[in-house]
Amino acid sequence: MEIYLDANATTPVMAQARAAALATMAEDYGNPSSIHSTGLKARALMDAVRGRARQVLGAPTGQLLFVSGATEGIQTAVLSALSALRERRGAPDAPELLLYGATEHKAVPEALKHWNALLGLGLQVVAIPVGPDGRHDLGWLRDHAPRAGLVCTMAANNETGVISDLDGIAAALEGSAALWMVDSVQALGKLPLHLAQRRIDYAPFSGHKLYAPKGIGMLYVREGAPFTPLLAGGGQEGAQRSGTENMSGIAALGAVLAALQGGLGFKNPATLVGYRARLVDALQEAFPGLVFNAPLDLCLPTTLNFSVPGLSSKLLLDLFDAADVRVSGGSACSAAQAKPSFVLEAMGLPVWQTASAVRLSFGPAADADFIDEACARIRACGESLRDCCFGSTPGRVMPADGVTRFVVDAACCYLVADEQSRRCVVIDPLPEVNERLAQQIRCQGYTLAAVLDTHSHGDHASSAPELRDAARDLLEGGGATPLDPLGWPRGTEHISLGALSLTRLALPGHTEDSTAYLLRDAQGLRMAFVGDTVMPGALGRSDFVQSAPLAFGPSLRRLEEAVGPHGLLAPGHDYDQRAATTLSTECAGQPLLSRVLRGAMEAAAFAAAKSELEQGLGLTEYQTLACGARVAPGADTTSHELESAALHDLLQGPGGLVVVDVREPYEQRLSTTPDLGPDVHYQAVPMSRLLNALPSWLALPAETPVLFVCRSGNRSAYAAHALRRLGHAQSWNLAGGLALWPKPMPGLLDIDLAA
Repeated sequence: MEIYLDANATTPVMAQARAAALATMAEDYGNPSSIHSTGLKARALMDAVRGRARQVLGAPTGQLLFVSGATEGIQTAVLSALSALRERRGAPDAPELLLYGATEHKAVPEALKHWNALLGLGLQVVAIPVGPDGRHDLGWLRDHAPRAGLVCTMAANNETGVISDLDGIAAALEGSAALWMVDSVQALGKLPLHLAQRRIDYAPFSGHKLYAPKGIGMLYVREGAPFTPLLAGGGQEGAQRSGTENMSGIAALGAVLAALQGGLGFKNPATLVGYRARLVDALQEAFPGLVFNAPLDLCLPTTLNFSVPGLSSKLLLDLFDAADVRVSGGSACSAAQAKPSFVLEAMGLPVWQTASAVRLSFGPAADADFIDEACARIRACGESLRDCCFGSTPGRVMPADGVTRFVVDAACCYLVADEQSRRCVVIDPLPEVNERLAQQIRCQGYTLAAVLDTHSHGDHASSAPELRDAARDLLEGGGATPLDPLGWPRGTEHISLGALSLTRLALPGHTEDSTAYLLRDAQGLRMAFVGDTVMPGALGRSDFVQSAPLAFGPSLRRLEEAVGPHGLLAPGHDYDQRAATTLSTECAGQPLLSRVLRGAMEAAAFAAAKSELEQGLGLTEYQTLACGARVAPGADTTSHELESAALHDLLQGPGGLVVVDVREPYEQRLSTTPDLGPDVHYQAVPMSRLLNALPSWLALPAETPVLFVCRSGNRSAYAAHALRRLGHAQSWNLAGGLALWPKPMPGLLDIDLAA
């Protein structure tokens, strides 16, 4: 059962609305502009819905137009207002400003900028500041209102649920000739608007935010307010909005308004506040330290916006989605851009809150059983995180063993751990994950043997001291062991981690002190952590004081001698989503040294370095340097998506099928993977631990298909690309991820998380 808690983005269509729409399509399908009986029936239906809408909105006068949705309504209102302002150009009292709330939906400022430019007005478009509570600065508005031609505010914010002080705004506009538009999308069904009792000139609404279908909305225009049609044509809607009316949408919206007016299924404010209180309790129990980003007493009772210290919004969205709980990181229109919330930024909240916010919203027709299940799922999410060491209590799932990778803006940090000895090392720590690392190490009772950098940093300080301070009680010897500048214990040839051991190899180039750490187990070399030594595009600048670009050639030769052409290399940066590489993969098609130097140097410096290297090494050596046996490049990495319908061919193939769930353990605990039959081998290998499994997949027979799955298909595409690039051509990701998997599934299989 899906628990949909993203009602501010859209809502399911109410049963009565579906029935009304279908009846209109089947029976009352006439064109309301036709004068025959079928057309007259359609006209009567449309007039009845308009009349009901007037009653619900408290708008007995003025125009009430049916439009496609809020965006069209906003465009129409802005065009109408700005067309009227254009007629006042040159007058002594001509306005200078177009004002909009700083937390307004992007549709508003974009419409203002568009029509301001198109009509050639040249007015200044300015955001009205908001306070930490998300409400408009009424003093600022009062000062600027006399110079404004149009003021745009919201009745309630779509991200935070903050309810605007409409009466306060009206008071601030006293004496101003400015027109006033109020985006009322989130207010419908949740707030009494009483439009006729306020000086609101324009109010757009959208049906799909309140159980009607997408594609139907309304625009209220106060009587006497200027109006310019956005759409001209056949003269429908009293020539105010041309185009044949969306009768099925209008009928559906009418059914919703009837249910709202009659209290059928819609809960009263007190009940909704009670529902919210129960969700608040569940969230605080699941996520200790959670912070709500807006005062609850100023918000819609159906909306909660929160952040959890140390947890990104992406992590929380993946977690909730695994539990079949649908929430959002902010406005649905901006969610795909993965940027911090501009709404919370405008409120002046700290960066960690703006970048990790989650919005939870339910509709006013939700019932108690729905809220019960939502609370249970939320608590399960919190328990899953605690079991995976997102907390102080010992975790019970997948203790750190082998290599775990953390990535922040393409920078890579590695935790190398041995479960049996309970010892670990951190390589190239990042400030953004230090707290998380210390928490995980402490939760699992590991000893931190060392915190290492692969090189010094010319443009920033290492965060290793910060991690050592945060985990001082976990450091071997209490942190008293003497260290070299990169964190290696002085006088130590290798760091023992039980069955694993680390040694180091000097690789000057990116910096004079660049180092690779070689990880070995009983079978030999497992992988090398090479910092910014090898990966093209990851090299960064080489013009720092400690840079040594001319030392790259000999360093790469030493690296090849130590790891061979096929040894797995873990980079310090991963801009191209390669996960890992090998020397043979990197130099297939051209000399590696040439590619590395080009990534680090300007053209003139590159030419000089190349000339010097050719003279010192010999041209032949230069061309083949670090290319080993010159293995052919890996399989094509651009075509790895597999539609679910094409799985049949893989299942019938001779190589068997390996299905790998790359979601993180806290997701895998809450969800399942499709059961494709007894001949399929399932593995749970989180993206953070992908490096551990790459060698075993590369050792599979060439014809064995490996299918990666995750929630959306993004992480699985990354994994498939990485494996293909390293040479296993039969690497695939499920297009669209498990989210697009056909429902119902043929069966469900619980994954062994210890696999």
